Amino acid sequence: MTSQSLAQLEQKQDFIRRHIGPSADEQQQMLHSLGVNSQDELIQQTVPEAIRLPQPLAIGEATTEADALATLKNIAKQNHVFTSYIGAGYYGTHTPNVILRNVLENPGWYTAYTPYQPEVAQGRLEMLLNYQQMTMDLTGLDLASASLLDEGTAAAEAMALSRRVSKNKKAYAYFVADHVHPQTLDVVKTRADAFGFEVIVGPWHEAAQHNLFGALLQYPTTEGEILDLREVIEALHAQKAIVSVAADILALTLLTPPGEMGADVVLGSSQRFGVPMGYGGPHAAFFATKDAYKRSLPGRIIGVSKDRSGQPALRMAMQTREQHIRREKANSNICTAQVLLANMAALYAIYHGPEGLKNIANRVHRLTNILALALQNKGMQLKHTSWFDTLLVEVTNQAAVVELAKAKEINLRTDIDGYVGISFDETTTREQVEVLYAVLTGDTLNIELLDQQVQQQQFSGVPQALMRTTAFLTHPNFNRYHSETELLRYIKRLENKDLALNHSMISLGSCTMKLNATVEMIPITWPEFAHLHPFCPAEQAQGYQELIQQLGDWLVTITGYDAVSFQPNSGAQGEYAGLLAIRNYHHSRDDGHRNICLIPASAHGTNPASAQMAGMKVVVVACDKQGNIDLDDLQTKAEQMADALSCIMVTYPSTHGVYEETIRQVCDIVHQYGGQVYLDGANMNAQVGLTSPGYIGADVSHLNLHKTFCIPHGGGGPGVGPIGVKSHLAPFVPGHVIGLARSNGAVSSAPYGSASILPISWAYIKLMGGVGLTQATEVAILNANYLTAKLASHFPILYRGRNERIAHECIVDLRPLKEQSGISEMDVAKRLIDYGFHAPTMSFPVAGTLMIEPTESESKAELDRFADAMISIRKEIANVEQGVWTLEDNPLVFAPHTQADIVGEWQHSYSRETAVFPTEAAKHNKFWPSVNRIDDVFGDRNLVCSCIPTSEYAE
Repeated sequence: MTSQSLAQLEQKQDFIRRHIGPSADEQQQMLHSLGVNSQDELIQQTVPEAIRLPQPLAIGEATTEADALATLKNIAKQNHVFTSYIGAGYYGTHTPNVILRNVLENPGWYTAYTPYQPEVAQGRLEMLLNYQQMTMDLTGLDLASASLLDEGTAAAEAMALSRRVSKNKKAYAYFVADHVHPQTLDVVKTRADAFGFEVIVGPWHEAAQHNLFGALLQYPTTEGEILDLREVIEALHAQKAIVSVAADILALTLLTPPGEMGADVVLGSSQRFGVPMGYGGPHAAFFATKDAYKRSLPGRIIGVSKDRSGQPALRMAMQTREQHIRREKANSNICTAQVLLANMAALYAIYHGPEGLKNIANRVHRLTNILALALQNKGMQLKHTSWFDTLLVEVTNQAAVVELAKAKEINLRTDIDGYVGISFDETTTREQVEVLYAVLTGDTLNIELLDQQVQQQQFSGVPQALMRTTAFLTHPNFNRYHSETELLRYIKRLENKDLALNHSMISLGSCTMKLNATVEMIPITWPEFAHLHPFCPAEQAQGYQELIQQLGDWLVTITGYDAVSFQPNSGAQGEYAGLLAIRNYHHSRDDGHRNICLIPASAHGTNPASAQMAGMKVVVVACDKQGNIDLDDLQTKAEQMADALSCIMVTYPSTHGVYEETIRQVCDIVHQYGGQVYLDGANMNAQVGLTSPGYIGADVSHLNLHKTFCIPHGGGGPGVGPIGVKSHLAPFVPGHVIGLARSNGAVSSAPYGSASILPISWAYIKLMGGVGLTQATEVAILNANYLTAKLASHFPILYRGRNERIAHECIVDLRPLKEQSGISEMDVAKRLIDYGFHAPTMSFPVAGTLMIEPTESESKAELDRFADAMISIRKEIANVEQGVWTLEDNPLVFAPHTQADIVGEWQHSYSRETAVFPTEAAKHNKFWPSVNRIDDVFGDRNLVCSCIPTSEYAE
């Protein structure tokens, strides 16, 4: 018999042990190697005492996986999934099960990172190239990005692009047709206000009557009408305005593409291509434009280049446009896109192929035609004479019709006076149409008879002049994988090309690639969470409201703030929302002239890019030789700019990986001169349970739920970037035209952003409890210091805090080695692939360095394996220094090595075994890159962003 108590046998804290990599014994070994006796002693040496929380984190106790799922299931049951005909940009869809199981629920796809190391990301890069090809084909334009955050954000980015490229430089007005989705208009207005643009809203045909730099139209309109936009586009072009069209992706399979009408930009949501509504997100937006505007295109672009052997290889193209390089001069602040969802949408198009997509569109349109004809036969009036899937039906008593519909568990669109809106989708059945007809008329519907009448009369809502005539999705990738066997193997073939967390540690500094536990992922596909429309009546989403409230309360406790907004759907979007809260706060106090944002030289590129988007001017604050904010420089600039000082953006621990001792002094200086403190939450994984932004003295922060709180990175998205604020900023967090009664504008299309993945962070916090969350932070610090100590005798460590400790990440300085040997940080990064590792963050925040963040989830064995790889690489560099290998011929400059390399003719001075099996560990868990090192320069000089012939992959 065991002597353990029942409480011990229940193992409520078992998940903590599974989330945290090193065992208790291993942690003790690691602590001893650092010369300390306990975790408390290490934390005392590392975290400044002045900012340590005075009491434990009051989150509650840890719980078991079974109990957490049971609790969450009871919450989910409070959501009621009605048949939704609301439309307005969100539609029911069927996720093909082969995609659901093998992509959305597959850690090989959802735990990968943004493909900054393209040699280990060829699989998802190919799928993103498919997404771009799909977008270009359907929109009729030359160039597409690899996804944006949502349709509203894409429209705001279209406005910004229009301003950049329009030849009408004296115009500061942007036209938005009054037939655009209301949530899109809301997001555009928010962005325009910060930029100082005037937004003119009016009938679409009056657009050219104004002096504009651009205009936004919808196709079909939010009311479902299909308009011929050619004359208006031509008239707008005559005054040098840029025309953007928000389009429905399924409708484009049947309708003339806006690109063929002359549109400069076409954008929209790909949600209805197999991605659940999820109470608003996450979903991938598509964005296409003309080749002439490629340098102004926002977001990621996947391009075709070649590798060292001359074979085609994919990479992210034209990165010099992006925030991590151009900072406040970047096209946008986009960091995270929606890669996982874009991949799902592309696979949906591959699964169905062009004929399958047309069949779905025709079925949806046929059911819409049947209902339209039946209602007209009944004497009811439709607002428009054209439609694809949406009808506005005139009713004398809207409230009565809505109540009848609710009794049948049906949701109608109700925001247009005198009408009810009805949008059909892929999930709509004939039986549902019959029920809906009975609700509207009190009569029965003979579907078969009406279908015959529709066909006999050639009754259609699509005008003949606007029917699509051009082929689309003609590339073999969209036409060869229509059996599940072939598609399954294609998915697996691409997965095998990518290195994700299910293979090895991804030690990207500032990215927190920690465990995304399976139990946390399970709830996101529950129908109660997955199938809710974001604009459904509040009483049908009580489960979501409870979850959002609980998660918000926990985050308030963790951050030390007073309120949280979940609307921002990426970290960069959170920065933008937080800065807008500061901006609006100043305006409320008649301090609208405060527009200076101080940003340390070490800041992430999104910080200055977000400040620029929020209408602020960036002033850089110097850092001292230890990498800390230079207090004298801060004091001087804050004093000089006191009248105009809006805020400072500071990251804590710093982007240099240390706990700055003077962080409270930084806050005090900025507050002294009337500014607010924005504390970037990128490094929150080193704060939770030990300190907090609110306790330190900050006013607002964004949190990366896709870092600290376990939402997976998805290969480059989704992310969630909620903001926490002190009480004086709470009135200024994002509002929403539908569902959030606040005067502030929206930053995302849905009121709660990417709501359907919030259960992941809820589950993580519930499972860990306050003790587990704090322990995770402590072990993240332990792992980072342990790894630093192992590497320090082989590589220079650039920055350290007091007692020579670091926070949760360290920066290895390779510049001295490059001077001595000629081997660069790029060579080391690519050589790590041969050892089976994704490279750490390269050349950020300091050029010529690698920033390493192991997180708490990596075991001692994995840390040792990584350290052994780095030490082995250091010995290889020594061989170059000593002339054993030349700089022109060594395993570092030729890394990574592929299977093709070792079976071909070998002409190197080092052996094949050295090339591909440099350690015993590499032999036992070998990752084979599918391409050699990629030529970045060639890819940008010869920009190709569409699918290449399949034969080129095979060569």
